[in-house]
Amino acid sequence: MGMELRKAIDQISKDRGIDRDLLIDTLEEAVRSSVARKFGEHMDIEVSYNDEAGEIEVFQFKIVVDEVEDPLSEITLEEAREVDPNVQMDDELGFKLKVEDLGRIAAQSAKQVIIQRMRDAEQEIIYEEYKDRKGEIVSGIVQRRDRGGWIINLGRTEAMLPKEEQIPRERYKRGDRVQAYIIEVLPSGRGPQIIISRTHPDYMAALFKREVPEVSDQTVRILGVARDPGSRAKVAVSSKDRDVDPVGACVGVRGSRIQNIVQELHGERIDIVVWHPEIASYAANALSPARITRIMVDEDEKTLEVVVPDDQLTLAIGRKGQNVKLAAKLLGWKIDIFTDSRYSELNVARKGMEQLASVAEMNMENFLAAGFDTVAMLAEAEDDELDRIEGMTPTKRDHLRAAIRLLLPAKPAEEETSEEAGDEEAQAGQAVEESVAEDDKPGE
Repeated sequence: MGMELRKAIDQISKDRGIDRDLLIDTLEEAVRSSVARKFGEHMDIEVSYNDEAGEIEVFQFKIVVDEVEDPLSEITLEEAREVDPNVQMDDELGFKLKVEDLGRIAAQSAKQVIIQRMRDAEQEIIYEEYKDRKGEIVSGIVQRRDRGGWIINLGRTEAMLPKEEQIPRERYKRGDRVQAYIIEVLPSGRGPQIIISRTHPDYMAALFKREVPEVSDQTVRILGVARDPGSRAKVAVSSKDRDVDPVGACVGVRGSRIQNIVQELHGERIDIVVWHPEIASYAANALSPARITRIMVDEDEKTLEVVVPDDQLTLAIGRKGQNVKLAAKLLGWKIDIFTDSRYSELNVARKGMEQLASVAEMNMENFLAAGFDTVAMLAEAEDDELDRIEGMTPTKRDHLRAAIRLLLPAKPAEEETSEEAGDEEAQAGQAVEESVAEDDKPGE
């Protein structure tokens, strides 16, 4: 072992930034355990590293006794006197063991322990170095596939880009350079401790911070990001300074700033939305490029009813409902979209129901709860069906029937009545269903 050991210790502690004493302790520990394995736990030994000689020394201690029962830990007075003439009974005597006797086991285990220690220390160092870097953008080289993701080499360490943090349809191969956002730094354990993402909404915010000086100095604030990664995104912005246009700042001259971000995300389209404290105005901005006729706000349910011109419906809903979905995600509200013509149809139906409810001196909610959405449905209902409506009485039922006859003038033939009655109302009723289903229709 000799000088090589010392050189190795110096080298490792310098290269890996591991405390030299810690290394030496580790080494001694490794040798101690391999000696114990070879000679048995009850042998009394001391292991120490002699820095001058650059070697590990092992001393075996034996007690001076009358009669030796265990030659590993005891020695007679005569034998002991040969080593040290002044020795007394019950003294402890140390013999230097030849390390060569330990053979390769010690060297091997020492090496393993050192490597393990180095790894632990390295993981500690990495954790310390990266734990405050959550929320930073990093760049690295694609290394290899690993359980459910890619391992990205960041230089000093590796990061994991899990499948669910990858942008759909982005393909990587070894050696590609890739950028991502640190979302998690785990304390040391096996495998990569740094988890990175390309789909996280905060990654987009961080890209804006990097590309737009007004965002990084906080003149322009990013108040929300909704992404359909790789496809489309909406980013809500507002400006502290009245002279700074937040949209202009984020887009840059002739789109230069936003272009860099779009390129980095391989063509994800980005809408910059001006944030507004008032939800209806904010929603109108968020649904752009569609024009909005009006918005009804239900604060309790956090629902918006948005009415758009007929020719703006597909634009407002967007391809596969994307525009309205992203807007809803950005606002954190539910959004229902109606066209002008459909909305007025619905209103007619609603008014009819309201009139009937007031004639019968009942709550319209009770009708709806019993499943009656239109005048036509009430007209076709049998008496016993009507009686199931909460709060219904025979007198109220008579009033209701009278009111229905006024609203839906009867035709002489019985069947026709119900058909005629059903017609307009059914259309209105259908409009409701369609507007709900509209969300799932692919628009363009």
